[in-house]
Amino acid sequence: MGTAERVVFEHVSKRYPGTGTGNPGAVEDLSLEVPAGKICVLVGPSGCGKTTSLKMVNRLIEPTSGRILIGDTDVARRDVIELRRSIGYVIQQVGLFPHQTVGENVATVPRLLGWEPARQRARAAELLELVGLDPGRYAGRYPTALSGGERQRVGVARALAADPPVLLMDEPFGAVDPINRERLQGELLRLQARLRKTIVFVTHDIDEAIRLGDHIAILRRGGVLAQYAPPAELLMAPADDFVRDFVGADRELKRLALIRAGDADLRPVDDGLAYDLVRDDAGRPVAWLRGGERLPVLAIDRDESLRDALSSLLASPVRYGAVLDDDGRVDGVLAIDAIHRLLRREAGGTGA
Repeated sequence: MGTAERVVFEHVSKRYPGTGTGNPGAVEDLSLEVPAGKICVLVGPSGCGKTTSLKMVNRLIEPTSGRILIGDTDVARRDVIELRRSIGYVIQQVGLFPHQTVGENVATVPRLLGWEPARQRARAAELLELVGLDPGRYAGRYPTALSGGERQRVGVARALAADPPVLLMDEPFGAVDPINRERLQGELLRLQARLRKTIVFVTHDIDEAIRLGDHIAILRRGGVLAQYAPPAELLMAPADDFVRDFVGADRELKRLALIRAGDADLRPVDDGLAYDLVRDDAGRPVAWLRGGERLPVLAIDRDESLRDALSSLLASPVRYGAVLDDDGRVDGVLAIDAIHRLLRREAGGTGA
């Protein structure tokens, strides 16, 4: 696995009969390029054309004007059935076939492509394993026996079955509870780090967009592109008041979601901290000590976002976190004041 193609929108518009420009749900002169192997998130208010834009990629909706390329090929020049079988598609309702087992659902496209049954089963098992579902436990089950999060994992596995170069995801986690939604977002990022697909992802949630997107396209009502940029640029330099208001007044705080704990200004363990950090012989944290008091250590992975780390620090009895390297050894200490200084630098850099 690992094939990917760029997706290009060139002056794409969609207008409906009897309406002019600015029709809610239409798209007006959309131009942007999603680089191969990257995640582009389309976000904006209801009726701004996010889903319409997505569905024009696999021709579930045909544009009124302009063109969409996958690689260097205009999708309008491809056979529509062949096109759709070559693009992964995940929707909020999942759409699993209730009369088919999980394994049969995952193998839908390989079956349509005429793969041998043994190859279909092997591919389904491989993909269930990839999305964190034991094929021995899940392949023979029916969708009604699964939780919402498990059904979404099966939906992602089915979308990946024929190794598509492009994956379309239309609010795939919108109907999942917040805890499972965050877990599924993490799973998607883990998969993407391994597979490097080109993903066009629709959401109404700016926090989800910031967490997942390599690039974010913010659309206004009427399907007009307001800004297309990487998350950091969007947060630090919103194009106008609409983007600034949509991103939210806490955009400097949202910026913390893009910074790893290991990239912050960490303090050495012996830097005059209010507590002494006890470590074992391998350098792993054991406890904080102050006088006769012994307190648990908040362990923070280097790759954890500063936003998540700050949340954990605020709930911790000791306002220090031990940042760990890949082997679980203490790399340094993260303090709340370091995050505060970073926020002030960010605010100064944006003129806020």
